[in-house]
Amino acid sequence: MVSKSDSGIYLCKNLRNLLSLSELWCIPNEDDTNSICIMSATSTEMYKVHFTHLVSYHFPFTSFQSFFLKGSRSEASHNMILLDNSQKLLALYKSLARSIPESLKVYGSVYHINHGNPFNMEVLVDSWPDYQMVIIRPQKQEMTDDMDSYTNVYRIFSKDPQKSQEVLKNCEIINWKQRLQIQGLQESLGEEIRAAAFSNSVKVEHSRAGLFITEDFLKLHASNKSKLGSWAEIGQPDDEFERKTPNFNYAQLDSSYSGLVNDNWKRGKNERSLRYIKRCIEVLPAACVLGPEGTPISWITMDPSCEVVMGYCMKKYRKKGNMAQLLVRHQKYLCQKNIPFYVSVLEDNKDSCRSVGLAGFFEASCEWHQWTCYPQNLVPF
Repeated sequence: MVSKSDSGIYLCKNLRNLLSLSELWCIPNEDDTNSICIMSATSTEMYKVHFTHLVSYHFPFTSFQSFFLKGSRSEASHNMILLDNSQKLLALYKSLARSIPESLKVYGSVYHINHGNPFNMEVLVDSWPDYQMVIIRPQKQEMTDDMDSYTNVYRIFSKDPQKSQEVLKNCEIINWKQRLQIQGLQESLGEEIRAAAFSNSVKVEHSRAGLFITEDFLKLHASNKSKLGSWAEIGQPDDEFERKTPNFNYAQLDSSYSGLVNDNWKRGKNERSLRYIKRCIEVLPAACVLGPEGTPISWITMDPSCEVVMGYCMKKYRKKGNMAQLLVRHQKYLCQKNIPFYVSVLEDNKDSCRSVGLAGFFEASCEWHQWTCYPQNLVPF
Protein backbone atom coordinates (compact mmCIF):
# COMPACT_ATOMS: atom_id res chain seq x y z
CA MET A 1 0.00 0.00 0.00
CA VAL A 2 1.19 3.53 -0.81
CA SER A 3 -0.26 6.93 -0.12
CA LYS A 4 0.57 10.18 -1.88
CA SER A 5 2.34 12.87 0.07
CA ASP A 6 2.04 16.65 -0.48
CA SER A 7 5.26 16.70 -2.48
CA GLY A 8 3.91 14.26 -5.05
CA ILE A 9 6.08 11.42 -3.74
CA TYR A 10 4.41 8.21 -2.59
CA LEU A 11 4.87 7.17 1.01
CA CYS A 12 5.55 3.46 1.35
CA LYS A 13 3.53 1.87 4.14
CA ASN A 14 4.49 -1.71 3.33
CA LEU A 15 8.25 -2.03 3.33
CA ARG A 16 8.18 -5.73 2.56
CA ASN A 17 6.30 -5.10 -0.68
CA LEU A 18 8.92 -2.53 -1.60
CA LEU A 19 11.78 -4.92 -0.89
CA SER A 20 10.19 -7.57 -3.10
CA LEU A 21 10.79 -5.40 -6.17
CA SER A 22 13.55 -6.83 -8.35
CA GLU A 23 15.51 -3.60 -8.90
CA LEU A 24 15.58 -0.43 -6.84
CA TRP A 25 17.25 2.95 -7.28
CA CYS A 26 17.96 5.24 -4.34
CA ILE A 27 17.59 9.03 -4.58
CA PRO A 28 18.49 11.28 -1.62
CA ASN A 29 15.51 13.15 -0.19
CA GLU A 30 16.77 16.70 0.31
CA ASP A 31 13.49 17.88 1.88
CA ASP A 32 13.47 15.26 4.61
CA THR A 33 16.69 13.82 6.02
CA ASN A 34 14.68 11.21 7.95
CA SER A 35 13.52 9.45 4.80
CA ILE A 36 14.82 8.21 1.50
CA CYS A 37 13.29 8.15 -2.00
CA ILE A 38 13.28 4.94 -3.98
CA MET A 39 12.22 4.20 -7.55
CA SER A 40 11.46 0.76 -8.98
CA ALA A 41 13.12 -0.19 -12.25
CA THR A 42 9.79 -1.57 -13.44
CA SER A 43 7.70 1.50 -12.58
CA THR A 44 7.77 5.26 -12.96
CA GLU A 45 6.43 5.74 -9.42
CA MET A 46 8.71 6.99 -6.70
CA TYR A 47 8.40 5.87 -3.08
CA LYS A 48 9.42 7.64 0.11
CA VAL A 49 10.45 5.45 3.03
CA HIS A 50 10.84 6.90 6.52
CA PHE A 51 13.68 5.38 8.50
CA THR A 52 11.18 4.75 11.33
CA HIS A 53 9.62 2.07 9.12
CA LEU A 54 12.95 0.28 9.01
CA VAL A 55 12.95 -0.14 12.77
CA SER A 56 9.41 -1.50 12.79
CA TYR A 57 10.42 -4.16 10.28
CA HIS A 58 13.56 -5.03 12.28
CA PHE A 59 16.01 -3.91 9.58
CA PRO A 60 19.24 -2.57 11.11
CA PHE A 61 19.67 0.99 9.91
CA THR A 62 23.37 0.61 9.10
CA SER A 63 22.77 -2.48 6.95
CA PHE A 64 19.84 -0.88 5.20
CA GLN A 65 21.75 2.33 4.58
CA SER A 66 24.62 0.32 3.12
CA PHE A 67 22.16 -1.49 0.86
CA PHE A 68 20.72 1.74 -0.49
CA LEU A 69 24.06 3.41 -1.01
CA LYS A 70 24.83 0.76 -3.61
CA GLY A 71 21.96 2.03 -5.73
CA SER A 72 19.90 -1.13 -6.35
CA ARG A 73 19.70 -4.82 -5.67
CA SER A 74 21.01 -5.67 -9.07
CA GLU A 75 23.89 -3.24 -8.59
CA ALA A 76 24.78 -4.56 -5.15
CA SER A 77 27.66 -6.55 -6.65
CA HIS A 78 29.34 -3.82 -8.72
CA ASN A 79 26.72 -3.82 -11.46
CA MET A 80 26.30 -7.59 -11.46
CA ILE A 81 22.70 -8.71 -11.76
CA LEU A 82 21.37 -11.86 -10.10
CA LEU A 83 19.53 -13.69 -12.87
CA ASP A 84 16.89 -15.83 -11.20
CA ASN A 85 13.99 -15.71 -13.66
CA SER A 86 13.45 -19.07 -15.40
CA GLN A 87 12.71 -17.54 -18.80
CA LYS A 88 15.79 -15.32 -18.61
CA LEU A 89 17.90 -18.31 -17.65
CA LEU A 90 16.61 -20.23 -20.66
CA ALA A 91 17.39 -17.22 -22.86
CA LEU A 92 20.90 -17.05 -21.38
CA TYR A 93 21.40 -20.77 -22.04
CA LYS A 94 20.49 -20.34 -25.69
CA SER A 95 22.69 -17.28 -26.00
CA LEU A 96 25.71 -19.03 -24.47
CA ALA A 97 25.41 -21.80 -27.07
CA ARG A 98 26.65 -19.30 -29.65
CA SER A 99 29.94 -18.99 -27.75
CA ILE A 100 30.73 -22.70 -27.40
CA PRO A 101 33.37 -23.96 -26.69
CA GLU A 102 34.64 -20.95 -24.66
CA SER A 103 31.34 -20.71 -22.76
CA LEU A 104 31.02 -24.43 -21.94
CA LYS A 105 31.79 -24.14 -18.21
CA VAL A 106 29.02 -21.59 -17.77
CA TYR A 107 26.73 -23.18 -20.39
CA GLY A 108 26.82 -26.54 -18.60
CA SER A 109 26.24 -24.89 -15.22
CA VAL A 110 23.16 -23.05 -16.49
CA TYR A 111 21.87 -26.36 -17.85
CA HIS A 112 21.91 -27.87 -14.36
CA ILE A 113 20.40 -24.72 -12.85
CA ASN A 114 17.55 -25.02 -15.35
CA HIS A 115 17.10 -28.70 -14.48
CA GLY A 116 16.48 -28.68 -10.76
CA ASN A 117 19.63 -26.80 -9.66
CA PRO A 118 20.86 -29.72 -7.53
CA PHE A 119 24.00 -27.84 -6.40
CA ASN A 120 22.15 -24.63 -5.48
CA MET A 121 24.08 -22.38 -7.83
CA GLU A 122 23.23 -18.82 -8.93
CA VAL A 123 23.94 -16.75 -12.03
CA LEU A 124 25.37 -13.22 -12.12
CA VAL A 125 25.53 -11.13 -15.30
CA ASP A 126 26.93 -7.64 -15.73
CA SER A 127 23.88 -6.50 -17.72
CA TRP A 128 20.77 -7.95 -19.30
CA PRO A 129 20.00 -8.93 -21.97
CA ASP A 130 23.20 -7.55 -23.55
CA TYR A 131 25.63 -9.17 -21.12
CA GLN A 132 29.40 -9.22 -21.41
CA MET A 133 30.25 -11.37 -18.41
CA VAL A 134 28.61 -14.33 -16.67
CA ILE A 135 29.65 -15.75 -13.28
CA ILE A 136 28.23 -18.95 -11.81
CA ARG A 137 28.74 -19.36 -8.10
CA PRO A 138 27.21 -21.39 -5.24
CA GLN A 139 24.47 -19.73 -3.26
CA LYS A 140 25.67 -18.27 0.04
CA GLN A 141 24.29 -21.11 2.18
CA GLU A 142 26.47 -23.58 0.29
CA MET A 143 29.78 -21.81 1.02
CA THR A 144 29.99 -22.31 4.78
CA ASP A 145 33.38 -24.06 4.85
CA ASP A 146 36.24 -21.68 4.07
CA MET A 147 38.53 -24.62 3.23
CA ASP A 148 36.15 -26.47 0.89
CA SER A 149 37.50 -25.68 -2.57
CA TYR A 150 35.31 -28.44 -4.07
CA THR A 151 32.23 -26.38 -3.21
CA ASN A 152 33.66 -22.84 -3.35
CA VAL A 153 33.90 -22.84 -7.15
CA TYR A 154 33.25 -19.93 -9.52
CA ARG A 155 32.79 -20.55 -13.25
CA ILE A 156 33.29 -17.60 -15.57
CA PHE A 157 32.72 -16.64 -19.17
CA SER A 158 33.46 -13.16 -20.52
CA LYS A 159 33.08 -11.66 -23.97
CA ASP A 160 35.83 -9.23 -23.01
CA PRO A 161 38.11 -10.98 -20.48
CA GLN A 162 40.59 -8.09 -20.31
CA LYS A 163 37.96 -5.91 -18.63
CA SER A 164 36.96 -8.33 -15.86
CA GLN A 165 39.41 -7.32 -13.11
CA GLU A 166 37.22 -4.69 -11.42
CA VAL A 167 34.36 -7.16 -11.13
CA LEU A 168 36.52 -10.04 -9.94
CA LYS A 169 38.34 -8.18 -7.16
CA ASN A 170 35.07 -7.23 -5.48
CA CYS A 171 34.64 -9.36 -2.34
CA GLU A 172 30.86 -9.23 -2.74
CA ILE A 173 31.19 -11.22 -5.95
CA ILE A 174 34.10 -13.50 -5.05
CA ASN A 175 34.69 -14.36 -1.42
CA TRP A 176 38.47 -13.96 -1.41
CA LYS A 177 38.60 -14.91 2.27
CA GLN A 178 37.95 -18.53 1.34
CA ARG A 179 40.02 -21.18 -0.37
CA LEU A 180 38.35 -21.36 -3.77
CA GLN A 181 38.60 -22.33 -7.41
CA ILE A 182 37.86 -20.25 -10.48
CA GLN A 183 37.25 -22.26 -13.64
CA GLY A 184 36.97 -21.10 -17.22
CA LEU A 185 37.95 -21.90 -20.78
CA GLN A 186 39.60 -18.57 -21.59
CA GLU A 187 43.30 -18.25 -20.84
CA SER A 188 43.05 -14.45 -21.04
CA LEU A 189 41.05 -14.48 -17.80
CA GLY A 190 44.20 -15.50 -15.97
CA GLU A 191 45.88 -12.10 -15.83
CA GLU A 192 42.69 -10.47 -14.55
CA ILE A 193 42.20 -13.19 -11.92
CA ARG A 194 45.78 -12.90 -10.69
CA ALA A 195 45.51 -9.12 -10.46
CA ALA A 196 42.23 -9.36 -8.54
CA ALA A 197 43.71 -11.98 -6.23
CA PHE A 198 46.83 -9.86 -5.62
CA SER A 199 44.67 -6.90 -4.60
CA ASN A 200 43.07 -9.17 -1.99
CA SER A 201 46.40 -10.69 -0.78
CA VAL A 202 45.54 -14.09 -2.23
CA LYS A 203 47.94 -16.66 -3.70
CA VAL A 204 46.96 -18.26 -7.05
CA GLU A 205 47.95 -21.60 -8.54
CA HIS A 206 47.08 -22.17 -12.20
CA SER A 207 46.49 -25.51 -13.91
CA ARG A 208 45.54 -26.22 -17.50
CA ALA A 209 44.39 -29.17 -19.57
CA GLY A 210 43.16 -30.00 -23.03
CA LEU A 211 39.44 -29.58 -23.65
CA PHE A 212 37.71 -32.34 -25.64
CA ILE A 213 34.27 -32.34 -27.27
CA THR A 214 32.45 -34.33 -29.94
CA GLU A 215 30.82 -33.44 -33.26
CA ASP A 216 27.53 -34.93 -32.04
CA PHE A 217 27.56 -32.59 -29.07
CA LEU A 218 28.18 -29.54 -31.27
CA LYS A 219 25.37 -30.48 -33.66
CA LEU A 220 22.93 -31.22 -30.86
CA HIS A 221 23.48 -28.06 -28.87
CA ALA A 222 23.48 -25.80 -31.90
CA SER A 223 19.73 -26.56 -31.96
CA ASN A 224 19.29 -25.73 -28.26
CA LYS A 225 16.37 -28.02 -27.45
CA SER A 226 16.84 -27.98 -23.69
CA LYS A 227 13.69 -27.58 -21.60
CA LEU A 228 13.10 -27.21 -17.90
CA GLY A 229 12.98 -30.43 -15.92
CA SER A 230 15.24 -32.95 -14.24
CA TRP A 231 17.57 -35.36 -16.02
CA ALA A 232 16.54 -38.05 -13.52
CA GLU A 233 12.96 -37.94 -14.86
CA ILE A 234 13.94 -39.18 -18.30
CA GLY A 235 14.91 -42.78 -17.59
CA GLN A 236 18.08 -44.84 -17.50
CA PRO A 237 20.32 -46.28 -20.24
CA ASP A 238 19.11 -49.24 -22.30
CA ASP A 239 20.85 -52.61 -22.43
CA GLU A 240 22.74 -52.19 -25.73
CA PHE A 241 26.09 -52.24 -23.95
CA GLU A 242 25.25 -55.51 -22.17
CA ARG A 243 24.32 -57.20 -25.45
CA LYS A 244 27.79 -56.41 -26.81
CA THR A 245 29.80 -57.34 -23.71
CA PRO A 246 27.83 -59.87 -21.60
CA ASN A 247 30.47 -60.15 -18.85
CA PHE A 248 30.83 -56.40 -18.39
CA ASN A 249 27.60 -54.58 -17.65
CA TYR A 250 26.98 -50.87 -18.17
CA ALA A 251 25.23 -49.40 -15.12
CA GLN A 252 24.44 -46.21 -13.31
CA LEU A 253 27.19 -45.64 -10.74
CA ASP A 254 25.76 -45.99 -7.26
CA SER A 255 26.75 -43.56 -4.51
CA SER A 256 27.77 -46.52 -2.32
CA TYR A 257 30.94 -46.56 -4.44
CA SER A 258 31.83 -42.96 -3.55
CA GLY A 259 34.72 -44.18 -1.40
CA LEU A 260 36.14 -46.20 -4.29
CA VAL A 261 36.00 -43.16 -6.58
CA ASN A 262 37.53 -40.94 -3.89
CA ASP A 263 40.42 -43.32 -3.25
CA ASN A 264 41.33 -43.31 -6.94
CA TRP A 265 40.78 -39.63 -7.77
CA LYS A 266 43.99 -37.64 -7.98
CA ARG A 267 42.32 -34.59 -6.44
CA GLY A 268 40.50 -36.64 -3.83
CA LYS A 269 41.46 -38.88 -0.91
CA ASN A 270 40.01 -36.61 1.80
CA GLU A 271 36.69 -36.11 3.60
CA ARG A 272 35.68 -32.97 1.68
CA SER A 273 36.28 -34.66 -1.66
CA LEU A 274 34.30 -37.70 -0.50
CA ARG A 275 31.27 -35.54 0.33
CA TYR A 276 31.57 -33.80 -3.03
CA ILE A 277 31.86 -37.07 -4.97
CA LYS A 278 28.88 -38.59 -3.16
CA ARG A 279 26.76 -35.58 -3.99
CA CYS A 280 27.80 -35.62 -7.66
CA ILE A 281 26.91 -39.30 -7.99
CA GLU A 282 23.59 -38.88 -6.21
CA VAL A 283 22.25 -35.93 -8.21
CA LEU A 284 24.09 -35.95 -11.57
CA PRO A 285 24.53 -38.56 -14.32
CA ALA A 286 27.29 -41.05 -13.47
CA ALA A 287 28.06 -44.39 -15.08
CA CYS A 288 30.29 -47.40 -14.66
CA VAL A 289 31.13 -50.80 -16.08
CA LEU A 290 30.53 -53.65 -13.67
CA GLY A 291 33.07 -56.45 -14.04
CA PRO A 292 32.50 -60.19 -13.65
CA GLU A 293 32.55 -59.79 -9.85
CA GLY A 294 29.71 -57.27 -9.99
CA THR A 295 31.81 -54.30 -8.87
CA PRO A 296 32.87 -51.26 -10.94
CA ILE A 297 36.03 -51.72 -12.98
CA SER A 298 35.76 -48.30 -14.67
CA TRP A 299 33.61 -45.24 -14.05
CA ILE A 300 32.87 -41.63 -14.93
CA THR A 301 30.88 -38.94 -13.14
CA MET A 302 29.73 -35.42 -13.99
CA ASP A 303 30.37 -32.14 -12.19
CA PRO A 304 27.98 -29.17 -11.72
CA SER A 305 29.18 -27.63 -15.00
CA CYS A 306 28.40 -30.77 -17.07
CA GLU A 307 32.06 -31.74 -17.36
CA VAL A 308 32.57 -35.52 -17.39
CA VAL A 309 35.11 -36.02 -14.61
CA MET A 310 36.86 -38.50 -12.31
CA GLY A 311 37.20 -41.07 -15.10
CA TYR A 312 39.14 -44.10 -13.93
CA CYS A 313 39.79 -47.70 -14.95
CA MET A 314 41.23 -50.36 -12.66
CA LYS A 315 44.80 -51.21 -13.59
CA LYS A 316 44.17 -54.83 -14.63
CA TYR A 317 41.53 -53.72 -17.14
CA ARG A 318 43.47 -50.89 -18.77
CA LYS A 319 44.53 -50.74 -22.43
CA LYS A 320 41.66 -53.04 -23.38
CA GLY A 321 39.26 -50.32 -24.54
CA ASN A 322 37.06 -50.43 -21.43
CA MET A 323 37.19 -46.70 -20.73
CA ALA A 324 36.65 -45.80 -24.39
CA GLN A 325 33.66 -48.12 -24.56
CA LEU A 326 32.22 -46.63 -21.39
CA LEU A 327 32.64 -43.12 -22.81
CA VAL A 328 30.97 -44.13 -26.10
CA ARG A 329 27.99 -45.65 -24.31
CA HIS A 330 27.61 -42.80 -21.85
CA GLN A 331 27.94 -40.03 -24.41
CA LYS A 332 25.20 -41.72 -26.46
CA TYR A 333 22.98 -41.61 -23.38
CA LEU A 334 23.79 -37.94 -22.72
CA CYS A 335 23.09 -37.04 -26.35
CA GLN A 336 19.76 -38.84 -26.26
CA LYS A 337 18.76 -36.78 -23.23
CA ASN A 338 20.27 -33.55 -24.62
CA ILE A 339 22.60 -33.16 -21.63
CA PRO A 340 25.76 -31.14 -22.41
CA PHE A 341 29.07 -32.90 -21.86
CA TYR A 342 32.79 -32.42 -22.42
CA VAL A 343 36.01 -33.68 -20.88
CA SER A 344 39.39 -32.27 -19.92
CA VAL A 345 42.63 -34.26 -20.03
CA LEU A 346 46.10 -33.33 -18.85
CA GLU A 347 48.56 -33.30 -21.72
CA ASP A 348 50.84 -35.90 -20.12
CA ASN A 349 47.98 -38.35 -19.48
CA LYS A 350 48.54 -40.40 -22.63
CA ASP A 351 46.13 -43.22 -21.69
CA SER A 352 43.23 -40.81 -21.16
CA CYS A 353 44.04 -38.93 -24.35
CA ARG A 354 43.92 -42.25 -26.20
CA SER A 355 40.60 -43.23 -24.59
CA VAL A 356 38.80 -39.98 -25.40
CA GLY A 357 40.16 -40.12 -28.93
CA LEU A 358 38.83 -43.64 -29.44
CA ALA A 359 35.48 -42.48 -28.03
CA GLY A 360 35.16 -39.84 -30.76
CA PHE A 361 36.29 -36.75 -28.87
CA PHE A 362 38.55 -34.15 -30.47
CA GLU A 363 40.53 -31.30 -28.92
CA ALA A 364 38.69 -27.98 -28.89
CA SER A 365 40.12 -24.64 -29.96
CA CYS A 366 40.43 -23.46 -26.35
CA GLU A 367 41.87 -25.05 -23.21
CA TRP A 368 40.53 -25.90 -19.77
CA HIS A 369 41.81 -23.59 -17.00
CA GLN A 370 41.55 -23.62 -13.24
CA TRP A 371 42.88 -21.06 -10.80
CA THR A 372 43.07 -22.32 -7.21
CA CYS A 373 43.16 -19.39 -4.79
CA TYR A 374 44.45 -19.35 -1.23
CA PRO A 375 44.10 -16.44 1.23
CA GLN A 376 47.28 -15.83 3.20
CA ASN A 377 45.92 -17.53 6.29
CA LEU A 378 44.83 -20.60 4.27
CA VAL A 379 47.88 -21.14 2.05
CA PRO A 380 48.79 -24.87 2.08
CA PHE A 381 52.21 -25.96 3.28
